[in-house]
Amino acid sequence: MSFVILAGALAVTGCTGIGTINRATAPTDLYTLTPKSTFDSKLPRLSQQISVEEPTASSAVNTDQVAVQPTPYRFEYLPRVRWVDRAPVMLQTLLIESFENSDRVSAVGRSSVGLRPDYMIVTDLREFQARLPKADSESQALEVHVMLNIKIVDAFDDHIIGSKTFERIASSPSDDMDDIVLAFDTALGKAMRRAVEWSVKSIYSHGRKNPRPSIR
Repeated sequence: MSFVILAGALAVTGCTGIGTINRATAPTDLYTLTPKSTFDSKLPRLSQQISVEEPTASSAVNTDQVAVQPTPYRFEYLPRVRWVDRAPVMLQTLLIESFENSDRVSAVGRSSVGLRPDYMIVTDLREFQARLPKADSESQALEVHVMLNIKIVDAFDDHIIGSKTFERIASSPSDDMDDIVLAFDTALGKAMRRAVEWSVKSIYSHGRKNPRPSIR
């Protein structure tokens, strides 16, 4: 399927409207992304418990549909494909698994499971979409744009101890869905790795400067 065909499919999707698509188009394929499993070996080890809150996101990406941004001012969605869950929920799961895979956190989970954390990871999913190449662009590569803002909250005094944005762009060599998903996985994976490493280092540094009994 060429980019011209993809653009045509998106044009039909855009005209139809999200509500109609949800009712009329049954997804034929579900896609997921992978957590990070490799991290800096020099990361410090944490004794504190961490909860990862469900990320916030604009309505444009707070969906299980695969978002494409053909212009800076418009979002559309690929037909007949879905993520396995809404993007923020999927990201929450992947972040938890990535923290676990770092082998540097004593306990991490969702606040909804009753975890009483020492620190909370509050994420804003600001970008999570593919972009069509411009008509006059020499490159025909579709770009996936991912941007996460991470805030670390000290649960003891409800104070933000750090905030940082992680942004990555990855190119898809074609509009084949497997290539697009791989680009999403690459961009999100790079952003998550940096986010996890920064969070672990920030919590470790804050804990050393502000020692206190665990609230558990």
